[in-house]
Formats: sequence, C-alpha cells, structure tokens
Amino acid sequence: MKIHNKLIRTKIIVLCVTTAFTLSFLMDTAYPFYSALNLLPIQKGMSYATWDKDQFASHYSDESLKKLTSLGVEFISICPTHYQNEYNSPEIKQTERTPTKKSLIHVITEAHTLGLKIMFKPHIDLIDKFDGTYWRADIGFISEEDWRDWFSSYKKMILEYAQLSESMNVEIFCIGTELSFAATKDSYWKDIIFEVRKIYSGKLVYAANWDNYKSINFWDKLDYIGIDAYFPLTYKTTPSVEDLKEGWMKWSEEIKAWHTVINKPILFTEIGYPCTSHAASSPWQNPTSGNADPEIQANCYKAFFETVWRETWLAGVYWWKWDTNTRAGGRNNRQFTPQNKLAQNVIQENYKKT
Repeated sequence: MKIHNKLIRTKIIVLCVTTAFTLSFLMDTAYPFYSALNLLPIQKGMSYATWDKDQFASHYSDESLKKLTSLGVEFISICPTHYQNEYNSPEIKQTERTPTKKSLIHVITEAHTLGLKIMFKPHIDLIDKFDGTYWRADIGFISEEDWRDWFSSYKKMILEYAQLSESMNVEIFCIGTELSFAATKDSYWKDIIFEVRKIYSGKLVYAANWDNYKSINFWDKLDYIGIDAYFPLTYKTTPSVEDLKEGWMKWSEEIKAWHTVINKPILFTEIGYPCTSHAASSPWQNPTSGNADPEIQANCYKAFFETVWRETWLAGVYWWKWDTNTRAGGRNNRQFTPQNKLAQNVIQENYKKT
C-alpha cells in the first residue's frame, strides 16, 4: 500500500510539473509579448488628470487615489498638460494649468505608497483653437525649420519627464499622445525614443488616436502599442448593451487581425464615454449641453467589459478620467468621469472579479 501511494504521489508531481511546463511553453509561444513584459498583469487602469498646478499635491487628491484603489484600480496614468498658442506654434510651454514638478512628485509617491503602478502620459493642448475644431492631432508645420523647433521644444519636455519618471521608478512612460500629424515625422520620434531609452529603464508606449494607430511607423521601437480608443459603436439613439457589443465586434476584429502582424501588446491608453446621449456615436466629443444620461454611459462600459476586455491581445485599459476631487461627477454630471455614477459600479465589478 505504501509503495502504491508513493507511485501515485510521484505521478501527480510529474503531471503537475509537465502541466506547468506546457502552460509556460504555450504562453511564450502564443503570447510572446507576455514574456517580453516580464509577465506584467493586465493593466486595470484609470486616467488621473488635473488642470491645476498644485492639485496633485492636495489632501483631496490623496483621498481620491485611495478611492481608486477601493474600486480595484491597479494602474493610473498621470496626465500633465503643456500648451502651445496655436496648432502651428513651435514653442511648447507650461502655464498655470500645468502641474508643478513638486505636485507630480507628491502624486507619484502617494500612488506608489498605495500600491498603484503608474504610466506617465504628457499631453499637449492648444490655447487658441480658432473655430474650435483644431486640437493636438493637427499640430504641424509647413517649413522644416518650424518642425525642428517644435520637436526641439517637445523633446526637452519629454526628456525632463522621462528623467523624473526614472528617478521615481515609474513603470511606463508615454512618449506622446494623439499627435497624428506630428507622428508622420518618423525620424524625430526615433531620435526621441533613442534618447529616452538612455535615461529611462521602464516600458515605453505611444498613445495613437483611434483612427491613426495603423499609420504609426515606429511601433517596433516601443514596448507597447497604445490606442486612445474612442471608437464609435452605434448611431442608434437608445442603443442596448447588445447593440453596443455588436458595435465593438468590427473594431475588435480589426485590431486582432492587425495585432497578428505587429505582434506587440496593445494598451487602450485612453478610453471613455461622456455621460450623454451621444456617448456611443461620438465618444470623443466633450458634452456642452443636454441632459446627463448615466445609463448609456454605464452600458458603454458594460459592452467593453463583455467583449474587448476578454481579448488576449489587450494588455490593459485606462478610463478617461478620474478627478482629484472625490465628490466629482454624480448622476447629473454630463462629463466623462465615471465618478459617483453607474459606470463606477461597472468598473468596480469587473476590476475586482478578474
């Protein structure tokens, strides 16, 4: 009997070891990007932003970060904004709406203390948008001299933030966000990536706009592909969750097919829905009028979690956005934040069960 039991135990041990080896092999074969990322867990993220120079260092921000952890959020993207006067202004600058270095150090320290991992994701906004249609994707120039000046200004900003991120052990650094026209200047970006790699040892990503991610020619230099995923889902006025899930199918299949060629992990570096009736048809549009519609916003979140969240090519998602004030949002708030709305419950339910 003792010999028999020993044989059974030996077989079980051999089976366990063999199974573990097989699973490891399959993981490396089917999803080689996981090995390249040191098996980082899927990024249950949230975008964390303020347009105040000191707000990241406030007591309110500290409390808001604590609230995020209670929802199951494990990663945040910290999004400081710099500015330029117009789409064709070659100078990038800080304003009173740009978080100070002191406040950034505070929020990074506080987030890490709470166990949150960080993606540092600088943004560029325009002060003068002319008729309101110009935005960062339109930044561009006619003369090569202006391009050089702009990239010189941009590179200075990026390297300063990369150095800060290295000194603070930030896990992921985003070299640019939604700069669709500027992203066509491949040589400048490859130079920026090369210089960032010299001083920053974490993972690198670029955040492409949803309609531009296939046009980026420097993905091979980065660790992640980033997509700010404001894909339109349906033009129905009162769509059901099933309508929204069907809307995701086209985009999901498109990304999946493209991923088999590019073979890098994909992050939704930003995704969100305003709390309005147009959330599904034009999710990128800031709401300026009309009634709040928390139900359609929550349904958009549900549709994502019931479709794309399950895809093996997805390495994580960052929802736009979480405010530094714990009382932000609410049922009558039309803006993107899920705070104190039905969408917040959807995030908590899905982040905590996976």
